[in-house]
Amino acid sequence: MKTKITSFLWSALLCAMTFATGALADTESGFYEKEHIRGFISIGADYRGMFSEYQKYVNKTAFLNGYHKDPTGDSTKYAGELKYETFDDYYFGMHVNIGAQYKQFLTWFDINFMPTQTSERPSSSYSATSEDGSTSMKFPLYDVRWFAYGADWMFGWKLFGEHTFINLIPAVGFGFNLINFHLASNFEVYDVNDKSSVSMRDRYYSTFASTFNSELELRLEFGPIAVGAYGGYRCVRYNELEIEGKKIDTAYGDYDTDNIGDTWFVGVRLTWIFRSEWQKKQDDKL
Repeated sequence: MKTKITSFLWSALLCAMTFATGALADTESGFYEKEHIRGFISIGADYRGMFSEYQKYVNKTAFLNGYHKDPTGDSTKYAGELKYETFDDYYFGMHVNIGAQYKQFLTWFDINFMPTQTSERPSSSYSATSEDGSTSMKFPLYDVRWFAYGADWMFGWKLFGEHTFINLIPAVGFGFNLINFHLASNFEVYDVNDKSSVSMRDRYYSTFASTFNSELELRLEFGPIAVGAYGGYRCVRYNELEIEGKKIDTAYGDYDTDNIGDTWFVGVRLTWIFRSEWQKKQDDKL
């Protein structure tokens, strides 16, 4: 997973460096005028509606109810019932955008994150019963949590011109996302290939995803400040979640989720647009 993230970041950095190098090219080349490039930064927040597959994926993973090993070393397996509140089909996303504008064309990195969603444990431990029902043991319970974060490289176009007061900006982009789960207890994850098992720990487990993002923003510009309302759709496909190096989809036969993380969203953002070198020179002439 870390290798994939590193590869993406290096690719994005290379593309950004290529763009920046091109921006320093001789303006007499005729392709574009570097002095008209304007940087911008924005912050935003949105309401994210989870499609049914996404809600199923989150709840199926976060509330995975496995078996326990006998801590004394006996081969007996123990299992019990979990009583948590499941997660809703929405959450709030927050964003920081950093990018550049050349006339009507915009490109930016959309860094997204969200508040951690928590389902509090009903008690500090719970009772699990052996396979034959003859004995029971207590095992610890933890708060069940999940959150996600990532980044998209976006490309947009101002439909009504560069400096109009009101504008529509469609945009598309691609990127990556990580989703993180803290599960209910220290269940066992069994590997059918090498016939071994590992215990979950009191920690987060993460998996990586590729993303495709599309949005439409209605923007009002007041000089260097812009206020926008936007909506769109983000397509996310997660890799299989690994627990201590073992995949839970092979360990549990009833884990049949499709790992889909698609959302629709509506939100608002505030943007600060920096002045271009050309604008600064015009001011100096006055």
